[in-house]
Amino acid sequence: MAGRLNVEVVAVDAKVWTGEAKAVYARTTEGELGVLPGHQPLLGELRVDSTVRVQPVDGGELAWRIEGGFLSVTTDGVTILAETAEAVAPASA
Repeated sequence: MAGRLNVEVVAVDAKVWTGEAKAVYARTTEGELGVLPGHQPLLGELRVDSTVRVQPVDGGELAWRIEGGFLSVTTDGVTILAETAEAVAPASA
């Protein structure tokens, strides 16, 4: 659906969160990345000891402290595959 991303956050041992989002923010080894609907496909290596944030279509922002992994953006959506993913309170804007 236009204006929405299908997002999956997966740790090595479990699926952490799946749903529709307005945006995804992550820190890769190349720098901070924001993904909005319509983003070009890419594959990025997630930085160790960083935070991934998701802005769901319904509800407040979600965040996880991750220990490395990969972010994949395709025409189907965004997948975060992390070594570990621990829920944390999102940073205040």
